[in-house]
Amino acid sequence: MNPNELEKAAKIILRGGLVIYPTETFYGLGANALNKKAIEKVFEIKKRPLSKPISIIIADRSWLKELVVEIPKIAVTLMEKFWPGALTIIFKANPKLPSNLIAGTGKIGIRVSSHPVAQKLVSLANVPITATSANISGKPPPSNVKSISLNRINFIINEGSAPGDISSTVIDITFTPPLILRKGKVKITL
Repeated sequence: MNPNELEKAAKIILRGGLVIYPTETFYGLGANALNKKAIEKVFEIKKRPLSKPISIIIADRSWLKELVVEIPKIAVTLMEKFWPGALTIIFKANPKLPSNLIAGTGKIGIRVSSHPVAQKLVSLANVPITATSANISGKPPPSNVKSISLNRINFIINEGSAPGDISSTVIDITFTPPLILRKGKVKITL
């Protein structure tokens, strides 16, 4: 992990640019999740349907109070057990979040990454960062930078191979009981 590269990447994100970075699952496409124009670029470059929201990573749980409407008990239990890690929790979104980020759903997927580069990057940028995989929508997510075919990326943090075996688990806690939307790296039984 090169500290100069991470600082450069964080500055690019703060200027509205796009950075590819490793996570505990695959390589992600990072943009400032509070910048509507940067999020537009993510949708455009990935050819992602505008109806599909984009999840984010944060540095730690204290950031949630600015991003979500409420933090139910089940979320606290899940965060204590699985964060940092490959668990994306879907909360009711703060209405102040960019509308394109949440794609009109009123919900936001959030995780705290266990990958040291992703952790440091989001901490340095000091803003939530998009956590969508660095691929064209519908194509396999990349586990190394050689397999990335996206254009108009401002910076790539190459840390060799990401685990690339399985995506994060996604659980929507806005339902009672919570709903597992994608089975992934973290095994949860409800």
